[in-house]
Amino acid sequence: MKLSRAASRYAKAILSLAIDKNEAVAVNEEMKNILVTIHSNKELSDFMSSPLVKSEQKRGALQQVFKDAGTITMGSFDLLVDNKRTDILMDVATKYVLLFEEMNKREIATVTTAVEITADLEKKVLAKAKDLAGKEITLEKKIDPSIVGGFILRVGDQEINASVANKLGELKRTFASN
Repeated sequence: MKLSRAASRYAKAILSLAIDKNEAVAVNEEMKNILVTIHSNKELSDFMSSPLVKSEQKRGALQQVFKDAGTITMGSFDLLVDNKRTDILMDVATKYVLLFEEMNKREIATVTTAVEITADLEKKVLAKAKDLAGKEITLEKKIDPSIVGGFILRVGDQEINASVANKLGELKRTFASN
């Protein structure tokens, strides 16, 4: 995942302020909420990225959508709007969460399955991810029916692809090369 340098700088500044105000955990939850909300709402994402939308409209939309956010998060919205950088809001939130997890000696592992993961399988995946990373893990779960079955585990820059779709692709390549 390649994030812009500007997003990293904003995220570091927000984290630094949140640590100073002893609100890093709350801001982290708000950043996760921003990621989920904007990722699941294409219209909001397009709205924030559009150069045609006036800054005050973007500010109003952010204040309305995230009205329960704290002063640090609201201040970061104002800063991004004032600097005409609302297009990198997702990157800033992503980088903040990554920095927060790194600061707490944790790493985010993503497991993608075709259906909802069971509690037993989640424990096994978490243990495997912890072995790969060598530190505490926060497990992020995604559902993607296109993988048919199995799972894809991503920890840092390592990936274990045990999906049925991957196995079928390998078979197809094998038959195509013969």
